[in-house]
Amino acid sequence: MIARLLQWPKTIALMLGLVSALGFAPLSCWPLTLVTLATLMALVRNAPARSAALATGYWFGVGHFAVGLNWIAGSFRYQDAMPVWLGWVAVSALSLYLAVYPAMAAGLAWRYGRRSDLAFVLWFAGAWIITEWLRATVFTGFAWNALGVVLVPLGSLPMASRIVGTYGLSALAMVMAGGLMLGLTRHRKALLLLAPLGLALFPLPAERDRDGQPTLRVVQPNIGQQDKYDETYEAVNFARLAEQTGRPGSRPRLILWPEAAVPDFIGEDWAVSEMAREKLATLLGPKDLLLTGADKIFEGKAKKGAATETRWIGAANSVFALDARARILWRYDKAHLVPYGEYLPMRPLLSAIGLSRLVPGDLDFWPGPGPRTHDVPGFGKIGLQICYEIIFSGEVVDRANRPDFIFNPSNDAWFGSWGSPQFVAQSRLRAIEEGLPVVRSTPTGISAVIDAEGRVLQSLPYKKAGAIEMRLPPARTPTLFSRVGNLLPLTLALILCAAGVAISRKRV
Repeated sequence: MIARLLQWPKTIALMLGLVSALGFAPLSCWPLTLVTLATLMALVRNAPARSAALATGYWFGVGHFAVGLNWIAGSFRYQDAMPVWLGWVAVSALSLYLAVYPAMAAGLAWRYGRRSDLAFVLWFAGAWIITEWLRATVFTGFAWNALGVVLVPLGSLPMASRIVGTYGLSALAMVMAGGLMLGLTRHRKALLLLAPLGLALFPLPAERDRDGQPTLRVVQPNIGQQDKYDETYEAVNFARLAEQTGRPGSRPRLILWPEAAVPDFIGEDWAVSEMAREKLATLLGPKDLLLTGADKIFEGKAKKGAATETRWIGAANSVFALDARARILWRYDKAHLVPYGEYLPMRPLLSAIGLSRLVPGDLDFWPGPGPRTHDVPGFGKIGLQICYEIIFSGEVVDRANRPDFIFNPSNDAWFGSWGSPQFVAQSRLRAIEEGLPVVRSTPTGISAVIDAEGRVLQSLPYKKAGAIEMRLPPARTPTLFSRVGNLLPLTLALILCAAGVAISRKRV
């Protein structure tokens, strides 16, 4: 059978990649991912030359990313600066680039692991960790849909990420796929490498007591991207936010609004900004606190002829903490910005050929300083990660000042019915890795409260207005990964590759 497949290696690899992505949300067909990975490994193992192994891994990656990232094409529907069909060009171009990383993993496994079946599997798993970490790091990084995310629905299995992180969990998926490959083609004993699947049969530990924890109210107003920046909908959108915020009660509430929920520049020293803050404060009880997404404007001096004038030179995608007296307590600025979404790289060149960023406006967003923890009396310590930032494993928490939970306001209106469930799955892994609850508020869904075991305790579905009011789940003791970070999976990669070398030498 392998000989027949090798007659059309690139085509077969592309098809395998297309099917492999069905293991991610919303379909979560993880057995298909393991089967396609096993077949990929068999093709690479039997490739006649390193160039053929690289090509097999590359075309697998093209298919894998094209399906997994199909939601990007839909985001082009919400802007007028570029044609909608350009979205599919963007998906294709991004897939052609990202496929380089699976190709590198395949090439390394073929080059160094061919002398032994087990060594080949170990090399592939170790190389996958390294190349996946590189994908999340190089050129600002794009960490979306690490392979380990397909294992999130499998009971206690994703708890392994508390030690080895998401990239280590990806290696575990590769090892199980390798066991499937060897067990079906050469060595039945290799099926023992599938043993970690047994963890899927073990339920997660019981939920911990939430008594004494602060009360959250997570707001989802169901505001579509097409209405978000339309000035004629401003009053309607505020009314939707106000309705889901509800009325103050006897208990203090931490009210959580989505990314960029407020179109006004509430953080400025302008009269109109003060009026906007006072309007928001009318929704709060005396001890309530509102966390809302809004933009921060940066001004600078510029010469115009002989005169000097003040003009806007940049912006920040921010979260503001506002109390019932209309005071801004603190601000967090998003650090990991989306290229072409929040800023346009090489702006003079790309704008000259008609390209623009997806978020409306001419000002590029500026990055903030990175993960920060803010003390909020009565509500504990809050860590912030805006939207896309939450996907970067090992980069979501200020380790010197550990929060009690992570707030992840997002604008999932961009992501559609495929991207939004994938976002939740990746947020669940961050909760498991860090041992911290993650709370998501989005304008159109999926908003969710996720506990430190990665369970979705409550959620609001896509394109439905509503609110979640509940006690904050407690944090667990810091995990090993939360203390050490991505040094652990990278160390695992070296161990796997070293074991592959040792096994190969023993075979000689």
